[in-house]
Formats: sequence, C-alpha cells, structure tokens
Amino acid sequence: AIAVWLAPWIAKAAGVSRFVFASSCSMYGAGSDSFRKETDTLNPLTAYARSKVATEVGLRPIAGDGFTITSLRFATACGASPMLRLDLVLNDFVATALRAGKIEVLSDGSPWRPLIHVEDMARAIEWAVTRDGDPMVEVNVGSQEWTWQIGQLAKDVAGVLSGVAVEINTNAAPDS
Repeated sequence: AIAVWLAPWIAKAAGVSRFVFASSCSMYGAGSDSFRKETDTLNPLTAYARSKVATEVGLRPIAGDGFTITSLRFATACGASPMLRLDLVLNDFVATALRAGKIEVLSDGSPWRPLIHVEDMARAIEWAVTRDGDPMVEVNVGSQEWTWQIGQLAKDVAGVLSGVAVEINTNAAPDS
C-alpha cells in the first residue's frame, strides 16, 4: 500500500508529466434527487470512498511544476472486459439474471446509481492524459442519461432478458 501511495511522487521525480487518478463518485455519499457537481460537498460513507477523498487531497500539493494531475470521479463501471467484475450493479444484475432467472434487489430499489461503460472510462483516461489547462482538476465522469434507480435498472435488465423475474425488497431501508 505504501508503494501505491508513493507512486505519484515517484512519477513526478522520474519526470512523468501527467498523472491520472481513478477516483469515484462514491465520494459524494448518499444520493439525492439532483446530479452532483465537482463543487458539491463530499460526504464519503465507506472506507473506499474516504480513501478516494484522502488521495485527492494528498495529490493537490504536488500538482504543478510540469506535473498535471487529473482525478476522474467515475460513475459505477459496467460492461464486458477481460477482468469482468460481477460485484458491480449492472454486471451483477445481468449475470444473476442469466444464472438464476431472477434478479433480487436487496434494497427498496429507490437508490440512484450513475453508470459508465468501460469504453467511456477509457476515453476519459485518454482525455486526461492529453488535456491542457489547470495542473490539478477533479472531474465527474458519467452522464445523466446513464443514471438509474436500482429498482428500475433491475426491471430494465429483466425486460431485455426474457423470462427474468425481479424481486425488490420493499421492506428494506434505502441503500445510502
């Protein structure tokens, strides 16, 4: 973990001019009915989200002097890739639907999740490596069109894959 934390300092000392940090939209905490902007208050609820906030804060002092840092606050990844992750909501829903013929939503289905396809993530990284401007920027990477409530996402997946049932735990508390 120490080697990973030192990576940006080592990169800068070695003459690397651009550093891209894969951050996360989870830094904002519980969802709301409005889309988040980079200037919105951060409210990380998990150790993962707190680590992203701490890393962004730690990167700010070393930006500049020919070292450009871009922190990409990615929405939740989805899509096929060589290292397919089935713990991500859309991938999980599709895999579960294909395997079990049903999707179980453990929350009440109301939480919002922004999604981003892995190919769009790659395009964002390419932009970050080639961009001009401020030596340190933090950018939300996702879209309003790819933001779903979990319950609706499960129903949409089921609608594409015929014969898939959706069970939503309407008695569960919302997932913050």
